Amino acid sequence: MDGLLIAAIVLFVIIVLSVAIKIVKEYERGVVFRLGRYVGVRGPGLVFLIPFIENMVKIDLRVLTMDVPRQECITMDTVTVKVDAVVYFRVMKPQDAVLNVEQYIRATSLLAQTTLRNVVGQSDLEDLLAHRDKVNEKLQVLIDEGTEPWGIKVSMVEVRDVELPETMQRAMAAQAEAEREKRAKIIHADGEYQAAEKLAQAAKVISSQPGALQLRYLQTLGQISTEKTNTIVFPLPIDLIKPILDAGMHESDSSKKK
Repeated sequence: MDGLLIAAIVLFVIIVLSVAIKIVKEYERGVVFRLGRYVGVRGPGLVFLIPFIENMVKIDLRVLTMDVPRQECITMDTVTVKVDAVVYFRVMKPQDAVLNVEQYIRATSLLAQTTLRNVVGQSDLEDLLAHRDKVNEKLQVLIDEGTEPWGIKVSMVEVRDVELPETMQRAMAAQAEAEREKRAKIIHADGEYQAAEKLAQAAKVISSQPGALQLRYLQTLGQISTEKTNTIVFPLPIDLIKPILDAGMHESDSSKKK
């Protein structure tokens, strides 16, 4: 009989100690209630509670990563897109996360979904694609303001993916191709313009030096003769045929005068 009594006492002491002694990790804090009333935040380390009178709720203080489910939204320029995001947040005030909201992680997730739809609805498609950092900053500010009464700090929000309809993707691809063709034509036209300028400058130089044209003529013939061809080219100095050309021009002028 005495043995059973001792065993019962030992069992009771073990149960009491298991209820009274709690271990709070370094990245956790314990929100303590005494007979249902909030009495403070304890931890980290070994925490002693009054058995059956006090109880404790542990809150993780590490940065939590939460996926915002894909939302189907309509942008301000009436384009239907599907957008998802990632939210990084942490609990700064454990007592507020327990006292002011039920299931703070779920509440933050629902708030992030609603805010994402609202921000996308107030943004253009160009902002989502080319200026995503502004959209991320706006999301972070709005979600952080909404979760502040819950003791939660939103450190960063990132729009992860923007899915466009197939018709819009084809239209954007056609627009990008047209833009590339436009740039190619402009570059080609600019090259032709620069080449024409260089030819005009070369013509001025050659016209100022009569012997330069003959040298250029001979150089061109030399380049032709170096290629693999059956054509034989005999260079004819321009000075030899110039008198003949001048005589022909004088005869044509005199015939016109008659």
